[in-house]
Order: sequence, then C-alpha cells, then structure tokens
Amino acid sequence: MSVGTRDLMAGSWDESHEIGSQSDDSFQFERVHLEPIYDAFICPLSKQIMRDPVSIENGQTFEREAIEKWFNECKENNRKLVCPLTLKELKTTDMNPSIALRNTIEEWNARNEIVQLDMARKSLNLGCPEIDILRALRFVQYICQKSVSNKHIIRNNELIPMIVDMLKSSSRRVRCRTLETLRVVVEDDDDNKEIMAEGDNVRTIVKFLSHEQSKEREEAVSLLYELSKLESLCEKIGSVNGAILILVGMTSSKSENLLTVEKADKTLENLEKNENNVSKMAASGRLQPLLTLILEGSPEIKLSMASYLGELALSNDVKVFVARTVGSSLINLMKSGNVQSREAALKALNQVSSCDPSAKILVDEGILSPLVKDLFASPNPLPMRLKEISATILANIVSSDCDFDSIPVGPNHQTLVSEDIIHKLLYLISNTGPAIECKLLQVLVGLTSSPVTLISVVSAIKSSGAINSLVQFIEAPQQDLRLASIKLLQNLSPNMGQELASSLRGTAGQLDGLIKVISENIVSTEEQAAAVGLLADLPERDMGLTRQMLDEGAFEMVISRIRMIRQGEPRRSRFVTPYLEGLVQVLSRITFVLQNEPKAVSLCRDHDLAGLFTELLANGLDNVQMVSASALENLSLESKNLTKLPEIPPPSFCGSIFPCFSKQPVMTGLCRVHRGACSRRDTFCLLEGPALRRLVGLLDHTNAKVVEASLAALSTLLEDGVNVEEGVAVLMEVEGIKPILDVLLEKRTENLGRRAVWVVERLLRTEDIAYEVSGDPNVSTALVDAFQHGDYHTRQTAERALKHVDKIPNFSGIFPNV
Repeated sequence: MSVGTRDLMAGSWDESHEIGSQSDDSFQFERVHLEPIYDAFICPLSKQIMRDPVSIENGQTFEREAIEKWFNECKENNRKLVCPLTLKELKTTDMNPSIALRNTIEEWNARNEIVQLDMARKSLNLGCPEIDILRALRFVQYICQKSVSNKHIIRNNELIPMIVDMLKSSSRRVRCRTLETLRVVVEDDDDNKEIMAEGDNVRTIVKFLSHEQSKEREEAVSLLYELSKLESLCEKIGSVNGAILILVGMTSSKSENLLTVEKADKTLENLEKNENNVSKMAASGRLQPLLTLILEGSPEIKLSMASYLGELALSNDVKVFVARTVGSSLINLMKSGNVQSREAALKALNQVSSCDPSAKILVDEGILSPLVKDLFASPNPLPMRLKEISATILANIVSSDCDFDSIPVGPNHQTLVSEDIIHKLLYLISNTGPAIECKLLQVLVGLTSSPVTLISVVSAIKSSGAINSLVQFIEAPQQDLRLASIKLLQNLSPNMGQELASSLRGTAGQLDGLIKVISENIVSTEEQAAAVGLLADLPERDMGLTRQMLDEGAFEMVISRIRMIRQGEPRRSRFVTPYLEGLVQVLSRITFVLQNEPKAVSLCRDHDLAGLFTELLANGLDNVQMVSASALENLSLESKNLTKLPEIPPPSFCGSIFPCFSKQPVMTGLCRVHRGACSRRDTFCLLEGPALRRLVGLLDHTNAKVVEASLAALSTLLEDGVNVEEGVAVLMEVEGIKPILDVLLEKRTENLGRRAVWVVERLLRTEDIAYEVSGDPNVSTALVDAFQHGDYHTRQTAERALKHVDKIPNFSGIFPNV
C-alpha cells in the first residue's frame, strides 16, 4: 500500500474541523483492524476511493466526476482528447460503468464501516480520552451524512443513548460535538427523534439553552429545532420548565447571533402546534400565537385561548396591542349565546380594558351596547358573577376619556348618562350584592369625574331621589365599597352640596361614619383622603353641619391629624397631600360660624387655631396656604368683637364738677388696631406673631387664589370698626405697601383687582402714602382703569382713591357719596 493511499485512508474521515480543533480529532483507528485499501479502488485523478467508477475507450478506470472534468478541460482549452494516464489520443468520450468494481468497493466500505462503528461504540465512553470520543462522534456524523439509510444502523446499534451520555462530559468540545452529532442523527428521522427524546433527555438539552458558552447554546437550539419538527414531541419540549421562556428570551436577545435567534424563533413556531405551548408562550410575552388562535381557531380553541388570556397579567402596551388585534373578536364572543364563551370573553376584556388607550379602542369596536345590555337584561339574565365582570369592564371604560354623552348604548339612542340608564344603574346598586354594587358605583365615579357628563348624572340622581341611598354606603363594612361611594359623593358635592349636607345631618349616623373613616388610620389612605375631601367640599356656611361636627368632636380630631402630619409621621403615604388639604379645609369651617357659635370661639381659643393657621401659611401647598389665609381672614374679622375694650373709671366728684381738674388715665398694652386688649390666642389678632409678614410674603405667589386670600386677610386691618390709620401703619412696618400696590398693577384676576382697589383706597387715606403714590403714574393708571371699567362698587372705590391722589377734584364727583 502506497503512502498516498494511507494518507487518503487517514483523511477520509476528517470531513471538517471544530472551532479550536485540528486534524487530531479525525476518525482514524489503527489500520491493523481494517481491511487494506486496494490500488484499484483509487481514482488516478482524484486520488480518492471511487464511488462511481467508469471505464473509458482504452479500458482505464476513473471516478466518473473526475474524468468528466478532464474531458471538459480538454475541450475548453482546445487540447487533443487524450487519456490522462497514457496520454494517448482518444476518439470518444464514452464511459462505461464499472459495476463489478463499484459493488466491490461498496462491500469493502461496508465491512470497514462495521469495524469502525464497533470501534466508535467502544470510544463512546466518558472514561475514554477526549480525542477518541471526538473521533467517534465525527465518524457517526460521517456515516449519517453519507446516507440517510445509515441512520437506522445508529438506532439499531443503540448508539443514541450512548451519544446522549456524552453530554455529561466535562469537556466543552465533547459537549458541543455531541449536540452537533445528535442533530445530525435525528435530522429527517422521526424514529431517532423519538428515541432521542426519551427520559429526561429533552430537559438536558434545554439546560444548554442557558449555558454561558454561546457555541453550546447554538448547538442546543439547533437540536431542539430538529426535535420540534415532530409534532408528537412539541408538548414534551414545551412541558420542560422554562424551555419556552428561554426560547422567547433568545428571540428578543441582542447578544445572540442571528442564526441562533432564527432557530429559536422557528422552534417556537413549531411548538405553536400544541395548545398548551401557546398558553405558555403568551405567559412569556409571545402573545401573537394565542391571538391568532382567537382569530382563526375553532370555537373550542377560541374559548380556551380567551379563557387563558383572561388570566394573564398584561402591561399597558400589550393591552393596547391585544385590543387592536382581537378586541372585536372578543366582543363578538361576549355576545354569543354560550355562557362559557361569554365568561371567557368577559374575563379577557376585563384584563384588556384596564388602561385608557385600550379602553378607547374597545369603545370604538362597539363594546358599550352589549355591556349595558348584559347588565340590564331581564329575559335571559347573566349569572351575577358575570354581571359583576361586566360592571368592572364598564367601570374601566368610563374612566377613559370618551364622549359618553354621545355614544348610543340603547335601542332608543340612549347614552350612558341618559336619565333612564342612570336610574337603572341606581336600581341595580340598591338591589344587588356588595361586589357588583362597588363596581357600579365605580361606573358612576367615572361618569362624574368628567364635567361634560357630571351634570347629566347629577340631574338623574336628583330626579331619582337616590342621594340618601348613596350616602348610606359610607357605613358599608367593605372598604372598597365605602371608597367608591365616598369618591362618588365627593364628585357630586360641588353640585349637590346642600343635599349631601342635609343627608349627612340625618339621624342615621353617616356623618359619624365619615368622621370615623377620616380618623381610623395613622398613615393616610386613599379612602381617608376621599372622605375628608368630601367633607371639605360641603357648604362651609352650613351651620347645622358645623354644629353637629362640633358636638361629635370632629374638629379636635382634625386638629390632631394636622399636627401629626406636620410632625412628619405619615409622610410615607402618597395620599398625604390631598388628605392634609382636606383636613385644613374642614378645620376652616369653624371660622365661618364664630359670630353665632360660642363653642366655635372656645375651640379656636383652646387650640390656638390662629397660631396653627399661621404655621400652615408656610406649608408650601397652594390649597393649604389659600385656605389658611381665608381662615385667618375670618378669625381676624372677629377680633374687633372679641377684644376687651378698657374700662375708663368715672371721674371724681370734683372732676365731674370741674373737668379742668380731672386727668384722663393713661392706658397701656392695648392693641393699636382693635383699641383693646388683644392676643393671637384669645382674640385672634394678626398683630401678634409672624402672620402679617407671612401673608405679605404670599402676595407675590404664582397662584392668584393664594394672593387673593392673603390680601383679604391683610385687609381686615383696614375694615370699618378698627383703627384704619394704625392698620396702615402696621402694614408699613411689615413692608406690605409695595407688594399690595404691585397686586393692583398686575391685574391678574377680576376678583383680585377688585380687592386690590379697595385696599389701596384705604391705604391712600394716609397722606404720606397718598403723596408718594401720586407721583407713580402706573398706580394712577391702574386706578383710572378700575374707575372706567370696574363694576359699580369698584368704580366708586376707585373714584375715592383717585381723589386721595388729586387725580379727580373733590367737587367733581359723579357718584353720590356713600
């Protein structure tokens, strides 16, 4: 045997090389175990063992492909047609198959492959050297790729379990070669796939999907792709915990190579043949297969997929995608006569409808009419559990920004806010269980949250006389039911404040229940914020309600809560801001009844409310500052009634007869503005403490309502019944004159302008201020503008102010003196 022949034999098994490997892993066993290669088997041209030997005109034998190439080269190069061995000219290119030789070669190959296969079998052992295992695996690949029919030899020799065992090797090269070999073995052979998937083998392959080495991941996903082509294995692959989740992750990974991503995606496409796999894909974020089955599947499949969709937790973006893709199909399923289908569709729609964009899509798809029909249907009513879901969907939808006053939902073009529809909702609220009552109340909460639909709902509630029934839910034991009712009543309060106040004043104890909600938790909750907001929105001058709150100790609780929040205890809650705003507004109610309610005066004194509201001016929340300033205005207006005027002793007998001999007593410690004994705590006087400076500081606030409330509080020092001249002096001392004039110049709102004109007129009664202001053309212009364009009283006030600065002569008044 020649050296060339031996080299040929050695290289025939090394068809390709692994990354990082060399020819040392080519499959070459000791030649003493193989039959020798005969020279007649070797093609003189290709130097390879012939597979299709043919004889030419002179009897020489070659591999068909090699001699055909030779003939073509002679023709293309215009050379004589000669034999490549003898170089003698040939007359023809005819070739005759050497059948006998070909059969001999095939028999020789078969005998050698049997020997080599036995050697490979012995090498497929974890105790063998790595190089032997790699050569054995390469030989298995070779014979499988040589002929598909050879794959049954691998199967019959029970080599597949032995190959799988090589996945346990500690060598990365062996593991990679094993995965590659298994893929070759199972390609286009279902029987081999079945054997390969026995036991925990699929689970083992799946583990390689999350391996840190990219080559192993690539080979593993390629093998799984081949296995997934057999439909009977799809369920088994999908049943491996984490398999689908990892595959879905690979399809969206930016770190995987494109081939791996493509194979993972194709594997998932194959796994979609199994319904359970589709559900798992949806849970892993690959929703399209499930949605496709909802669109195109059989009625049973649609039911199954819709049921599963209803159990999924979806992000808002996915909800929008689902609504666009299958919203119409789910609505049609909801309208079917089958209760199971309706339940599945309703549960799915409940999930999808819980964000505004998806809810709008469902409205456009026509969900409102069948929903309302389901809620009110009487011939074939839905089971109550499904009505509850319908009510939940409707509550989700009405919280979106749609024109519910123009979308028809009934046969007579009724809308959701039509009187008869609202009446039906109110009837259901009063005649169903807590769960559905809560959802229906949330529907009304949504409808009353928009100013467009609020008025229609208020009108329907008034005409139904249902306000007392709605108020009763404040005492419901279910927290979510209480919250929904309180939020609804809070929405209604601006338009039904007096009705709500009257209802709460009743003997049923709802006011006490509301106060209990406000006070029951240390950390402020959404329910508490809504409850105190409701109470804050009720008419502030309702004496009956305020007195009842006094009697029930509500204000003491509110004061305690405000002080607790100021100490920082419940600031962990996101509801602390609306809760505090509501508390301050509720507390301010007490300042509106001071003239007629001695208990209110006592409470303000006992708890130093003038001091508390002064502290709250520095809070930083616009509403708190505005309400606190208004409360200080009310308290300060009462100061002139509460101040203790000094008792002047009667003159002596001689003094009464001869007044020139009497001497007026000198009174000290009296309030400059109120002319009596004053204090912040007892008479609510603003001169004591930092109130005035804080109010002046708020005059340049960005919120005009805060400015207006602060200016109103400062103006109490200039009211009739107090020493206006001293009031002006006090404002000068706290540097308040310029900020007040600036308010006049800014003309931010009509109310603020009216108030500013009144205050400036009072200031200009002081000659020094009038003299200084007379030289400011801007102030004069602002007063002239008010004189020309203000209402009747503002024009009168502006005229007097202009007279103070000599812009209008005193004899030329066009309005009668007041």
